[in-house]
Amino acid sequence: MISLAVVRDRYENYRQLMRWDKPIGTLLLLWPTLWSLWIAANGRPHLSIVAIFCLGTFLMRSAGCVINDYADRDFDAHVARTSQRPFARRAVSEKEALLLTAILVALSFLVVLPLNTLTKLLSVPALLVAASYPFTKRFFPMPQAYLGIAFSFGIPMGFAAETSAVPTLAWLLLLANLFWVVAYDTAYAIADKPDDLRIGIKTAAITLGDYDVACVMVCHAIFLAMMCGIGAHLGLAWPYYLSLAAAAALMALQYRDIKDRDRAKCFRVFLENNRVGAVVFVGVALSYWLG
Repeated sequence: MISLAVVRDRYENYRQLMRWDKPIGTLLLLWPTLWSLWIAANGRPHLSIVAIFCLGTFLMRSAGCVINDYADRDFDAHVARTSQRPFARRAVSEKEALLLTAILVALSFLVVLPLNTLTKLLSVPALLVAASYPFTKRFFPMPQAYLGIAFSFGIPMGFAAETSAVPTLAWLLLLANLFWVVAYDTAYAIADKPDDLRIGIKTAAITLGDYDVACVMVCHAIFLAMMCGIGAHLGLAWPYYLSLAAAAALMALQYRDIKDRDRAKCFRVFLENNRVGAVVFVGVALSYWLG
């Protein structure tokens, strides 16, 4: 018989492996998906579709975290921030991680079954990109850009679910979001830069060298400019632009914290991007509601 203590211990290890104790990744993945659902449906998305995407985002982010730790199982113990993750402290096995990933992916597929065919077809490349991202850190000099694709795939899927089509606007929104992802994940990479240099993996912070902070701010600026253009094209109301102004203010404050490349501050900046995504969503929703 397996004791209750053992069950609790396994659950805690799996919970940490899936990052259920750290929801920031789910939120950063969810905000752009919600933007797309509201825009695609002209501010009136189907609540059932919203619920499906919220649950699907949670499950896929959980799967992505497990496969990420599996891919980094030989590195995490040597990085201060990740040294206590389950794989790093040998609390889970490779077999357990792969089985957990398969279960999460299967659940994600079941979640999207009620959606239309186009959305289900788009879920395939979304899964492939998410699963392959962790391995790009071995050879790709800008893995943050690849992550940007993975963290933006909910956008075309959202349009497909609501409209059965993926217009050019969806791809432009994906591109805008990609720049935002590169910005906040490069700030994240700055925090790990000394450890990543030592163990030999590639990140934007390493590739850009002394221009890493400048890249963060330029990508933020491109994101804001593209979002302004998208708002103008859609004819969104003043709350949307007020939200972009608030997002710009939050991003300006980020420069104050990352310019000296303090590791703790850079990691905090990464976390604070949740507020940027939330502010933009409020602007989109209010624009349609008041309009």
